[in-house]
Amino acid sequence: MSHLTLHAPAKLNLSLRVLGRREDGFHEIDTLMVKLPGLADRIEFRGGDDFSFTCDDPSVPSDESNLVVKAVRAYEAATGIPCKYSISLTKVIPHGAGLGGGSSDAAATLHGLNQLHGHALAVDSLKEIAANLGSDIPFFLVSGAARCTGRGEIIEQVSSPPALHILLLKPSFAVPTPDAYGRWKNSRELSGISYAEQRISGISLGNDLERPVFQKHLFLAELKQWLLARRETSAALMSGSGSAVFAVLTEGADATALAKAARFELDPGLWYWAGTTEA
Repeated sequence: MSHLTLHAPAKLNLSLRVLGRREDGFHEIDTLMVKLPGLADRIEFRGGDDFSFTCDDPSVPSDESNLVVKAVRAYEAATGIPCKYSISLTKVIPHGAGLGGGSSDAAATLHGLNQLHGHALAVDSLKEIAANLGSDIPFFLVSGAARCTGRGEIIEQVSSPPALHILLLKPSFAVPTPDAYGRWKNSRELSGISYAEQRISGISLGNDLERPVFQKHLFLAELKQWLLARRETSAALMSGSGSAVFAVLTEGADATALAKAARFELDPGLWYWAGTTEA
């Protein structure tokens, strides 16, 4: 096989609890994550004489710091097989949104290379490589929803909750994940902002990173409260470390009309996407 195309889906954290800082500098978390199959980057592998990597988004680095390239190097190191493929990444998932785009790209790269090389590595070996590359990456190597603990790399597959109709909204700025976690311990709640758990389809929605992120980025707190006040919204939450905020929509709600209203009332530059979580 000399040509392969894979899709790398985004994720949502339906629940994210930060339990404390670990001795290794990471934070102990407990999170329930689902995938958004309709929101996905595209990765193409084409056989060649040597390795190359390109991305259609000029804001995404294409050097050795990119997670796709890191995944290639880690696969080469684990197998001793040189990667003789041109890999092109088409970005759809926004960067710095808390939607796991880079992690999903890395996981798809590992999966693709393993498929192209006749499954040279067992799944457990791929998961070990993934965990060393980034905390979210192992989640994208399994199907369906998962409860992720440790620093996020310990994966327990769970039954996927019922499909939720989602509207994602993201301002032009990104939130670096290390910054969100770094501010967690000393952060405080803002007056007038709801941080309470929300129950949807038997799931408790909540995100402990809202506290530090909202304290620094007041607009995201305003965006969440605006969504909660809308009749089209059953629940609203920031995903991961932000800056994307999602609304769980009521039955029959017009997601496009809601997004346009958010652009009109809050920020004309808001990026949005509407779709469903994986069932």
